Amino acid sequence: MVTSPDVSSLPVTKSPGTSGPPPGAEPRIVPRRHTGRWLTAAFALLLFAMVVNSVVRNEAFQWGVVGRYFTTTAVLDGLLLSLWLTAVVMVLGFVLGTVLAVMRLSANPVLRTLSWGYVWIFRSTPLLVQLLFWFNVGALYPTLGLGIPFGPQFVTVKTVNLLGPTLTAVIGLTLHESAYAAEVVRGGILSVDAGQTEAAQALGLSRGRTLRRIVVPQAMRSIVPTAGNMLIGTLKGTSIVSVLAVHDLLYSVQLIYNQTYQIIPLLMVATLWYIAVTTVLSAGQFYVERYYARGNSRALPPTPLRRARDQLLLLRRRLGTATASDARPVIGGDR
Repeated sequence: MVTSPDVSSLPVTKSPGTSGPPPGAEPRIVPRRHTGRWLTAAFALLLFAMVVNSVVRNEAFQWGVVGRYFTTTAVLDGLLLSLWLTAVVMVLGFVLGTVLAVMRLSANPVLRTLSWGYVWIFRSTPLLVQLLFWFNVGALYPTLGLGIPFGPQFVTVKTVNLLGPTLTAVIGLTLHESAYAAEVVRGGILSVDAGQTEAAQALGLSRGRTLRRIVVPQAMRSIVPTAGNMLIGTLKGTSIVSVLAVHDLLYSVQLIYNQTYQIIPLLMVATLWYIAVTTVLSAGQFYVERYYARGNSRALPPTPLRRARDQLLLLRRRLGTATASDARPVIGGDR
């Protein structure tokens, strides 16, 4: 009987011309090269550098004029009025919007219908039309009175003396923003799991306390990102009140370039201030979102400073690994 020899016991021989690490040697790991990614990044950076160069070195922007008017008293006063309008409109808008959202979620059909009608009307009408309507409301209601319904009035005020340009802007912007804030708050409340409300009712909590202590804190995770976008939109939307001759940032800039005829540099002054304030608000929005994300994840999202530090440490680690692998002698290579 012929038996085949045991192949596993035969010595392993290497054919001439082949190379490779000997048994027991540590394999060398070669990182994958992302050529397309680096080429795309280089092309994008090149385009960005070309755009920045065309803006910085373009004499038509008149950067000297921009620097001269950037911190003038008229511009800063207009900026403060824009910030004041933004803060007042956002606070009043969300207070009224929260009331409308609760009415919309109420079991009372009359309250639900009135809230829906309010949101429908003010979301369907352009903001400029609303501002012009409130600015000319004196033509419809020359006087406003306080008294008994369908009876005598105790106090009457002329709307011409009551509604000035600034107050008209506050009323128009607040009523417009409250319609959107109502939908933002309602969406945030509906995003909370119904089991949370059922558990609170099982514990004997009232409907109002359940809404304040359980539903609203969890709904803020959905409300804050959209509210941050509304805040930035309101800041930029305050520029529309310039049609009412309200001395906001844009109107102050318009008054200056109507006298000096330097339109482009003065518009750049307003643009740079809007960008600066929006950047600060975006940073604040990030930290507010991070605060309300505490109960949603085990680890909080890293801050931009922490993210930059981690990227720097990762880059140093990769450079150290590449240097060590290049200094390591290659064993078993071609001779």
